[in-house]
Parts: sequence; structure tokens; C-alpha cells
Amino acid sequence: MDTLLNLTVSGLVVGCVYALVAMGFASIYRATGVLNFAQGDLMLLVAYTAYSVASTAQGSFAMVLFASLTTGVVVGVMLEYLFIRPMAAEPLFSKVMVTIALAIMIRAAVVLFYGAEPLAVPPMLGTAILRVGTVALYPAQLAVLLMLAASVIATSLMFNRSRLGVEMRAAACDEGAALLAGISVRRVYAIAWALAGAYAALAGLACALLFNLDPTVSSLSLRAFPAAILGGLDSVLGGALGGLVIGILESYAGGYLGRGMKDVVGFVLIILVLMIKPYGLFGTRRIERV
Repeated sequence: MDTLLNLTVSGLVVGCVYALVAMGFASIYRATGVLNFAQGDLMLLVAYTAYSVASTAQGSFAMVLFASLTTGVVVGVMLEYLFIRPMAAEPLFSKVMVTIALAIMIRAAVVLFYGAEPLAVPPMLGTAILRVGTVALYPAQLAVLLMLAASVIATSLMFNRSRLGVEMRAAACDEGAALLAGISVRRVYAIAWALAGAYAALAGLACALLFNLDPTVSSLSLRAFPAAILGGLDSVLGGALGGLVIGILESYAGGYLGRGMKDVVGFVLIILVLMIKPYGLFGTRRIERV
């Protein structure tokens, strides 16, 4: 039982990173229909930004959090304004290819500036172990859990209780009708990219808290993609749940079936979900007349 509990907590912590990345995927796809394959590399950029700030700010978590969120949001908006908005009239495939190119550019810039060797982030929250019954948690792990919880609560309130959330849902449902209702769809798109940047910022900060940093950290986005599929590509909160589920399943697979199965279980789940419920658990089923 102790092993099960510890594997569950470990899976939840890693699942928080997957959840934040999946929420970024979903926020852009919900608003624009574009799969942003630069999400993981934006997370990588913010993780290294957190490392730089933590190294110069004597490990001040508040300053690192502020710098991470600012970097993620600003870079997200800049990417939309400089690269995606000029492609508005282009086919969807072209926009997706632009995001792949952006991913390569961001990763190359990070390697050029920081190098490819692993970097240890200075501790920001201490190393004292917190024990809840038989479960042991580091302060960094608890902080990651709290960051996801705060993100889910804020996202839920924004989409369900604010005018901005109504506008985003309207633009996602019917762009033409939203324009006729006086909603600025361009502004909605920019906000969607800003949100994706914020989620990438929190995911990058989580990586900085949990792992040593190297350019392969961006590959976590590929393991978070099954979470977005599971929750539904157009469901931001569904992506959060999907990330936690994938994280727990990976932890169980690694603990009970061997490390090799840990990397496979998410993609096996993708195949099953696409066969049974292709729109995900909370995705919107689209009906098209032909």
C-alpha cells in the first residue's frame, strides 16, 4: 500500500507538468484550431529563464514566478503577433508547420545561449521533507501541485464567470457569429496565446523545480500530448485531468511493469481513446454536413 501511495503522488506531481502543457495545447486549439507544437519549447525557454533568475535572485521563488509568467505571456503574444497572425489566410497545415519551425528556433536559441549540458537549478523552496502519513513530499513537489490547482481554479472562473471567458467560448464556437456580435476575434486569439504562454511558464517553472535542465526537457510536451487527446483537444480543463491521469498511469507502469512501459503507456492510451471516443472525454463532438 505504501508503494501504491508513493507511486500515486509521484505520478500526480509529474502529471501536473503534463496537465499544464496540455492546457496550453487546448487553449490555442480551442480558439484557433491550430496545434501549437512550439508549446514544449516555450516551456523549455521559461525553464531556463527560471534558472537564470534563480541564479541571480538568490533563489527568491516570488521573483522567479513573476519572471517566468512574464516571459511566458510576452513570448506567447509575440509569437502570435509576429508569426501566426500574418498566416491568418493560409491553410491550417501551413500554420502548424510554422509552429514546428518556431519550436526548432526556440530550442536552437536555448542551446546556443545555455549550452546542452545539464544545469542544476538553485533550490528555491528548501529541501526539508514533508510527510503526510507514509507519503513523503518535497516542498517543490507541493508547490507544483498547488500551481496546477490554482491554474485550474483560475481557468474555471475565467471561462465560466467572466465576460472574457464568454467571448472566448463564443469565438471558439462560431467565429462568424462572434464577429457579428462585436467580439474582436483577433484579441481572442492573442489572449489564447497569452494563456498558453502562462501555462507554459508554470510548466517550465515546475520543470525547474523538479529536474535538472537540459534541452530534452521540451520532449515532455510529446508525453503531454496524450493528455490533451484524452481530455479533449478543445477542453482546457479536460487537458488538466488528462495530464494527471497520464502521469499516474506512467508512474504505475514504471513501478509495476518496468521503466520501458512508462514511456509507452500514454501513447497506448491515445490509440484506445481515438478508437472509442475520438473527441476525448470532454471534447466537443463536431457534426459537419456533407
